[in-house]
Amino acid sequence: MRAKPPDPRTQAKKAALNALKKAKRMADRGGIELSDWEGEFLGSVAQRIETYGRAFGDPEKGGAGQALSVNQTIKLKEITAKAKGERKPMQRGKGFSRRGRQPEPETAEEAED
Repeated sequence: MRAKPPDPRTQAKKAALNALKKAKRMADRGGIELSDWEGEFLGSVAQRIETYGRAFGDPEKGGAGQALSVNQTIKLKEITAKAKGERKPMQRGKGFSRRGRQPEPETAEEAED
């Protein structure tokens, strides 16, 4: 008799809980001090996953079979990197700016130079 295929939601829940525990454990072992907000984030997300099976309510914020939203996953990666000692912040967008545009000269004398 064959075993049933694993449920993707259960797998996502288990993977998210393991990732949260791993980040907390790495910070403790490495002696890295997490901020109050980061510690609260790890605890509250783990509690919501255990209670509801996922840590977010709005289905537009993440996939149907995912336990963490996209932004929660990014924050978890940042906390894990901090716990490892890789203090490189995640790259954020630089807004709407033109690329390669030179500032225009203010006077005619500067334009001649």
